[in-house]
Amino acid sequence: MTERRSLLSGSTFEEQIGYARAVVDGDWVHVSGTTGFDYSTMTVSDDVVAQAEQVLRNIDTALAQAECTFADVVRVRYLLPDRADFEPCWPVLRRAFGEVRPAATMLVCGLADPRMKIEIEVYARRAVAA
Repeated sequence: MTERRSLLSGSTFEEQIGYARAVVDGDWVHVSGTTGFDYSTMTVSDDVVAQAEQVLRNIDTALAQAECTFADVVRVRYLLPDRADFEPCWPVLRRAFGEVRPAATMLVCGLADPRMKIEIEVYARRAVAA
């Protein structure tokens, strides 16, 4: 039987909406769309680059809980309400994913809260011990 467990970040959104920050299913880690909120204070910056940096800190925490890192990410989705906000985030995203080179998609779409300027979702595959 495959191990399946939910990982929570403490975000009030998880409780209000009914989801987990990430789900570990065997070797696969599915990290939910993650925004730039600092979940300890439930505050968010107005700056898209600062939000992208916080998103990656939030994802890094979820990956660590799942016993993996950005090096294990195989798929990433970037969601932004304003396509012009994507390019300013590239240096931040490159620091996290530049060596890994996961498959990636960027979508322009509305997000749940007008303060949200970027949301990132990742899939990772945990290394299997030899």
